[in-house]
Amino acid sequence: MNRNQKIALGCGGAGCLGLIVVAVAAGVLVVFYRATPNRNYNFNVSTNRNRNYNSNSNDNSDVTANNNSSNSTNSSRSSNSSSTSASTISDDDKHKLYQAAGMTGDAELIQRVSVKIGLMDEDYTPGDDYQKFIEGHVSWAIHNTDFIQSINTAEKARAYVNANFPD
Repeated sequence: MNRNQKIALGCGGAGCLGLIVVAVAAGVLVVFYRATPNRNYNFNVSTNRNRNYNSNSNDNSDVTANNNSSNSTNSSRSSNSSSTSASTISDDDKHKLYQAAGMTGDAELIQRVSVKIGLMDEDYTPGDDYQKFIEGHVSWAIHNTDFIQSINTAEKARAYVNANFPD
């Protein structure tokens, strides 16, 4: 083996050793990154509603008028009952219930809680205070990380909602 071959062999070995060091360092960074708690919480609530009123009678305007008037009456009645119970819940408790319901990942439970605390109407459309509440919820979540950590699994969050959900 001549001198040039020895130099090439040494450089190749050093290059491999360098790659191993870089791979180990990248592995350590990945493990460290995944070990840090992720405190980004995203909540998405979407609704999709379709209504069809069909009648076999010749005068469809009467059926539509009757359905619309009964729906508006029912909606206002049910909205009043949910807003009455929502007014007895403190803002902090509303945020806790909303956070816990969101952490369960159960869309139906999120909707039920949202209606009960007055964020949504009975037909799952956002209420008057919905946007204001959601904006305030971000600030609330930043200041209440201890509570959020206490319900950090879907099971714990569901247990909190079940124990504190007003009937």
